[in-house]
Amino acid sequence: MKEKLTIVKVGGAVVEDEAQLAQLLKDFSSIEGRKVLVHGGGRRATQMAARLGIESKMINGRRITDADTLQVVTMVYGGLINKNLVARLQAYGVNALGLTGADANVIRSHKRPLKDGIDFGFVGDVDQADGSMLASLIEAGITPVMAPLTHDGQGHILNTNADTIASETAKALAHSYDVTLIYSFEKRGVLSNPDDDDSVIPIITRADFTRYVADGTVAGGMIPKLENALNAVDAGVSQVIITLATAIDGQHGTVIKG
Repeated sequence: MKEKLTIVKVGGAVVEDEAQLAQLLKDFSSIEGRKVLVHGGGRRATQMAARLGIESKMINGRRITDADTLQVVTMVYGGLINKNLVARLQAYGVNALGLTGADANVIRSHKRPLKDGIDFGFVGDVDQADGSMLASLIEAGITPVMAPLTHDGQGHILNTNADTIASETAKALAHSYDVTLIYSFEKRGVLSNPDDDDSVIPIITRADFTRYVADGTVAGGMIPKLENALNAVDAGVSQVIITLATAIDGQHGTVIKG
């Protein structure tokens, strides 16, 4: 029987909300057994870019990562946010280690090709995650804290969607562990009515997802989040939950089933 492992992904909006972040880190430190934290940080990157006089360009909610922006996200994701999370977890007795995909070659990607004529710049689409390397760290008593950065094996860092990092990490570790993946953000789950925080959809299957996209119930950034969640379930991840950042006990939110 596989040992349980919990992967929690925390989004950039929560990273910017000190009250939510403090509660999440406290709750994360209380999770029993093996665990991994994956973080975003887009809002902090946008703020830092503005302070440096660098314009942030977005298309359909996705960041265009030119050379200057790549320097900003590398500093913010791999440095400022990642190391602060590691330090705060150490204060809770969690032996955390901050990682980008380049560290120990844990996640390798390729530069995203042109899509509908759009050049997203230095953005990575994941090719593989090294579950064996991550498992060796976890078995040594280390809790990986993973930044949304990968590499291409040719010496280049690539900006990579944090939800995808979480999904690919969960898929890679599902060979060794009974994995629960929790996507935590500022809502209680996937909502049937975005203006009603109590309209949480308790379960979403792939058939439900197709229907919700078609009728507009699910739109925008929730579409790729659910795609990542469904792909994780299809690859053997035991359970995927989308929930509020202050409710990561696995008992709340929307459960994703294949």
